[in-house]
Amino acid sequence: MAKVSLNPICNYIRTTMEVEPTVGAEQLMEEPMFGVLDVVLLVSLLGIGGWWFLKNRQQSGVPTTDKSYFMQPTNLGTQSTDNSFIKKLKSSGRSLVVFYGSQTGTGEEFAGRLAKEGIRYHLKGMVADPEECDMEELTNLKDIPNSLAVFCLATYGEGDPTDNAMEFYEWLQNGDTDLTGLNYAVFGLGNKTYEHYNEVAKYVDKRLDELGATRVYELGLGDDDANIEDDFITWKDKFWPAVCEFFDIEATGEDVSVRQYRLTEHPDVPNDRIYSGEVARLHSLRNQRAPFDAKNPFLAAIKVNRELHKSGDRSCMHIEFDIEGSRMRYETGDHLAIYPINNEELVNKLGELLNVDLDTIITLTNTDEESNKKHPFPCPCSYRTALTHYLDITSNPRTHILKELIEYTKDPQEQEKLRSMASTTPEGKQLYNQWIIQDNRNIVHILEDLRSCKPALDHLCELLPRLQARYYSISSSPKVYPTTVHITAVLVLYETPTSRINKGVATSWLATKQPSKSEIPITTPIYIRRSQFRLPTRPQTPIIMIGPGTGLAPFRGFIQERDQFKEEGKRIGDTVLFFGCRKKAEDFIYEEELNEYVKKGVLTMHVAFSRDQAHKVYVTHLLEDNMDEIWRVIGENNGHLYVCGDARNMARDVHNIVLKVVQQKGGMTESQALAYVKKMEAQKRYSADVWS
Repeated sequence: MAKVSLNPICNYIRTTMEVEPTVGAEQLMEEPMFGVLDVVLLVSLLGIGGWWFLKNRQQSGVPTTDKSYFMQPTNLGTQSTDNSFIKKLKSSGRSLVVFYGSQTGTGEEFAGRLAKEGIRYHLKGMVADPEECDMEELTNLKDIPNSLAVFCLATYGEGDPTDNAMEFYEWLQNGDTDLTGLNYAVFGLGNKTYEHYNEVAKYVDKRLDELGATRVYELGLGDDDANIEDDFITWKDKFWPAVCEFFDIEATGEDVSVRQYRLTEHPDVPNDRIYSGEVARLHSLRNQRAPFDAKNPFLAAIKVNRELHKSGDRSCMHIEFDIEGSRMRYETGDHLAIYPINNEELVNKLGELLNVDLDTIITLTNTDEESNKKHPFPCPCSYRTALTHYLDITSNPRTHILKELIEYTKDPQEQEKLRSMASTTPEGKQLYNQWIIQDNRNIVHILEDLRSCKPALDHLCELLPRLQARYYSISSSPKVYPTTVHITAVLVLYETPTSRINKGVATSWLATKQPSKSEIPITTPIYIRRSQFRLPTRPQTPIIMIGPGTGLAPFRGFIQERDQFKEEGKRIGDTVLFFGCRKKAEDFIYEEELNEYVKKGVLTMHVAFSRDQAHKVYVTHLLEDNMDEIWRVIGENNGHLYVCGDARNMARDVHNIVLKVVQQKGGMTESQALAYVKKMEAQKRYSADVWS
């Protein structure tokens, strides 16, 4: 993949030049081509055009050479074109490079913490994105004394590497480079509720060893379903002593807090040079340009936002986004990514607690000039914009953040509490798990409960992780709705053990976006994320869909597509849905639509209402009651089986029932049934779109 580096000033000039009129000149067919009057007019026009351009350039705020560099808008995509990490290590006297493969930002955060701590062990560190590096240079890392490469790699989807680690992963798979002399360690980020737990980290650790590299410390595996922070710090506290022993070095003593970013305040920066929530390019939400992706989302108008639940105290929304004219295309089964914003009350509360004017315009600039990441988020922007659009202020802060808060805390008891939770002692871990995780405190709650803790807001902005896009299974088919994309989302709203009401960042924000109550279009930044969750290419192939609750979402699109094929006169295979909810009269979503498909002969439906009778009935019960039908589809007719919903319990239970079906109805042994299901997965005949 080609890497493009754009100077922000060039971006600005390009934007302004795009709106200039283009003057066409007629081609003269006679000689002489230009008369005296023509020449005079041409010179005059050129002079006026030059004066107009320079005048507008000055008025529009294009910086001149005497202005300070930090007044420029900075683009997250502005990178050095030099992808030699070896050159950067040598020029800055470093020997530690920490690569990350991250989809949600946690892997990058862990990499940053390791690189920062390296200074304590005489290993000056650098964080690196493998997508922006020439990874073949790993063969040359041995030329740097006491060099070490650490890999913090997340596993994503069905055992896949993250987007930014894909090329590196494929290079390891397809190459046989001799990596003798490379010292390395790997920490993986995964989730045990998924079948392919930490598969990427396991493979990279094993493959580097096979290619001759030297493992300095054993593979670390973090489980996001439990406490990945605890897994990381436990591994890290054994990793560093192993590094010291390997290189025969000693720690320098107590770790010192070192700021990574330098603060600059801008009292006079022009408004049109300030970021206001754009992901990367300045004014990208105002001046939209295709193609649209994670760094350039499309500002889609919400056409429909309606309630799906008929009664009860819970809410489930059906939302339709208008993508006409965007050139965005989606397939049934893809995901819609939405960039949400934080709750305004929480943002204002932070400003009040820290007594800061949130409308102050700032830039945070990386003190490491060799780093590709010049800023933690688009700058310059206001504190309000950073806290609203760019920073995650609702998740549970990790221990390194609590550690940095100690120096800003005056009360000795509150200091000790933070110090204990930031430690790796059993008591400290237990306190962190109870006070932060179980009590579900975010940074605002912590500052409310530790009243003497008053951190500098710019330091907090440096420490907090980035606010991530939220992903939703698309619940429509492009064959039926080519210009809109639909999602189905449950409103997240719950009370914590400290009697606070926590609101889901995205769903609580989406719930306020009601187009029927607004005269102007209500818009949201979105993009399409591709999925492997696909219907069979042949419409006559039978399918079974298992999706309780909002797990129904992608199957709504599947059924729409099958219905469209039938309308076109094509033969469709059996289309069987297993759906479950609490009560028929309360949360049977899309009931009328589904019943209509049943009447038309498109769909066979089995529904479990768990609370409509004295004994609980779940989808898994229906599966066990219909084992013959399941085997007829997946065994006798080579059909496909799909699961969507909760990964922790439902998907695992379904997997066990499928094994039971194959074993009992297919007449196989346990090992044969396992092999059969594995083959189904490899052939994409058993697919899961699950979350925990």
